[in-house]
Amino acid sequence: MQLKSLAYPAGPGGPAHKWQKRSAGVLLGSMQTSGSKPCPCPSFKLREVVSMYFTMIAVFLVVLVVALQGTAPRENYFPYKVPLDPQGLLELSWNVSYPQQVVHFQILVKDPKFGLLFGMSDRGEFENADLAVLWSDGHNSYFGDAWSDEKGQLHMDSQQDYQLLGAHRAPEGLYLLFRRAFSTCDPKDYLIEDGTVHLIYGILEKPVHSLHAINTSAIPRGLQRVQLLKPNITIPELPSDMKTMEITAPDVVIPSQETTYWCYMAELPESFPKHHIVMYEPMITAGNEALVHHMEVFQCAAEFDSFPHYNGPCDSKMKPERLNFCRHVLAAWAMGAQAFYYPEEAGLAFGGPGSSRYLRLEIHYHNPLVFKGRRDSSGIRLYYTATLRRYDAGIMELGLVYTPVMAIPPGEAEFLLTGYCTDKCTRLALPAAGIRIFASQLHTHLAGRKVVTVLARDGRERQVVNADSHYSPHFQEIRMLKEVVPVFPGDELITTCTYNTEDRSRATVGGFGIMEEMCVNYVHYYPQTQLELCKSAVDPGYLHRYFNLVNRFNDEEVCTCPQVSVPQQFASVPWNTFNRDVLRSLYGFAPISMHCNKSSAVRFPGEWEKQPLPTITEPLRDPAPRCPHAPAPRPASPVPIGLGKSKRD
Repeated sequence: MQLKSLAYPAGPGGPAHKWQKRSAGVLLGSMQTSGSKPCPCPSFKLREVVSMYFTMIAVFLVVLVVALQGTAPRENYFPYKVPLDPQGLLELSWNVSYPQQVVHFQILVKDPKFGLLFGMSDRGEFENADLAVLWSDGHNSYFGDAWSDEKGQLHMDSQQDYQLLGAHRAPEGLYLLFRRAFSTCDPKDYLIEDGTVHLIYGILEKPVHSLHAINTSAIPRGLQRVQLLKPNITIPELPSDMKTMEITAPDVVIPSQETTYWCYMAELPESFPKHHIVMYEPMITAGNEALVHHMEVFQCAAEFDSFPHYNGPCDSKMKPERLNFCRHVLAAWAMGAQAFYYPEEAGLAFGGPGSSRYLRLEIHYHNPLVFKGRRDSSGIRLYYTATLRRYDAGIMELGLVYTPVMAIPPGEAEFLLTGYCTDKCTRLALPAAGIRIFASQLHTHLAGRKVVTVLARDGRERQVVNADSHYSPHFQEIRMLKEVVPVFPGDELITTCTYNTEDRSRATVGGFGIMEEMCVNYVHYYPQTQLELCKSAVDPGYLHRYFNLVNRFNDEEVCTCPQVSVPQQFASVPWNTFNRDVLRSLYGFAPISMHCNKSSAVRFPGEWEKQPLPTITEPLRDPAPRCPHAPAPRPASPVPIGLGKSKRD
């Protein structure tokens, strides 16, 4: 495709600002030279009035078009960037405006052909998706807001909420600039909210005569997961004595398979004293930006004097078993994330007495095109200081204990499990001044679909700590919160996970295995306390009663003898409607076993078995959608944008 002409006005300082000025100049010039007959020069006063009159009309028209088309961000101000496809031919950049409640998108199409589909859907499907579509029939090109039905058929949206701001061709490819409000109150549109967003894309390799002619199942397509709504946080001042440490893969040859988790062991220097990590950032080998999906740096357990060196796949039988004791997260990055900063009053301690010298780097390579021979030295750069900040930052686990007593029946579209950090635990373990949560990492295994942690006080849910309604176990990162959440003694932290087991024929129990499940929120906070784990599970005695009830009301017998494990008992349950509903009800009322644990894995003193569930008398209300006030209805028709075939086509 080739850009012939396109000049959509945009806001001052935006990427389309020079187009706007040129359009305004043409408009002003055409108005000031209008007239068919020569006339005597008017007086100075009249000339001034006429000039002001035409100027006001021109300005009004330009402002009107700007209002209709939307306002672009500042020129080149797109701080967030990800490759959409594995080859890096589609590059997405974006900017978030919280005052306007809009996202500005810029897509660089490095090899433009006959169009592009870009949009969002619940989990990356092309069915029931919200799409911006650029297509060409070989002569003319169009841009429009569309949606797909349950069969993937495209339809022009009656409410055009993807607003095209501009397009231009550069040596590196074709740039498209458009915007979209967070919430449009259009039932066919995706609600952009906090958490993971599944972006989808498709490439049109042949001309199409209409939107309806596009077959979404017959084009090259894919998905990319990002956190679109990044928090607008002021970067804290960094210390003058800051040093860096790079934990990187040692020139690894990326395996020629779709998914690889690579593990590499690194060591801190001997007698490395205590320092504070104040920030970290990714280091991605040039050319591998689309292959490095996410990375984590773990510190190993201090009770072991040494750990074996290892450099290889994390699931290899050759991996030493002791590496499983390297679980303390120091840093985590996922595609689309930027540098992570600690609050200026806190830092994450590493080094010194009671801290292991051994670190494990884990890199997830996503190689769907099965490239061969790609070498990689990606990793994470830690920024640290010997000048310790006022507080040590801590990491606390919230949610469910890793135990098989928490289970999800097979064939469930939505099954909820909830873990509690009770008021009894926080009253005992937190300082009188409380703690401040500033970041969070949500975690489940493959069946997880949603995760939310809510802060409750005196029976009232006060605020959401972190939530992800489109959670994916394949996209996990430590996310800075938009605002620090204070937690005081007596508060409760309630974490709920939603699971989908429609593709499974057996019950899924809690545990460490990838086909077992977890429900965890690793919250990052300060000042550090002795409380490292505040989680729960259903009381085992009440679960035993459940199995007895199943025996009583079902023909098939469930063995409840002591020698049979809980997973085996769940495996023998006939999963009819009654047994599903009773289990769901059990988890909603039965007392819990609380784990209010110190870093030594020892519980705080007290009685923690058969604890009552927290009573919530006033749950949080869902926020009302904020609908943008459109200045005028936009027709349900595509915008001709003057794009033609590229010369090389």
